[in-house]
Amino acid sequence: MIVMDKNAFFVFKLFVVSIWANNLMTSGLSATEGKHQQIHKPNVTICNETALMLEMSRCEDDFKKDMDHVDPKNWCNLTYYIKEYNAFSTCTEQNAEGIGCFWPNPLVESFIISIHKHFFSNCTSDQVIWEDPPDNMLTILILIPVLLTVAIIALVVWCGKRNDVML
Repeated sequence: MIVMDKNAFFVFKLFVVSIWANNLMTSGLSATEGKHQQIHKPNVTICNETALMLEMSRCEDDFKKDMDHVDPKNWCNLTYYIKEYNAFSTCTEQNAEGIGCFWPNPLVESFIISIHKHFFSNCTSDQVIWEDPPDNMLTILILIPVLLTVAIIALVVWCGKRNDVML
């Protein structure tokens, strides 16, 4: 007969409950599991590239009009034109999908690259400047794995000592 003390039994119950909770959470996130999911068959349509390019030019015109209100000195600072760029990105995505093309596709990508070359070609930095995180953040990033390692080692040693009592 195996006799377990209260603490060991509590740890065992906690372990079982955590596995059960993890199973519930991951099964809810899995796309392959689920009894009430419907299978959607993709619509097979041919991408009309001419219509796609016409819609992309409309998105470009709207973006250019919006960027006329932004001072060219601020074109390298995203905070000055984030709304305009988001509208441009949404326009390209919705129009591509509305025509029956996937997004991004090579035509849309080349179009977006040309827009970037026109507006943001002077925004590249020649060298990357690496910075250390602040000291308090660095301390936390170092201490968390160290403390977890110590806790796991202590748990293994404690369970090893408790295993002798259980037998």
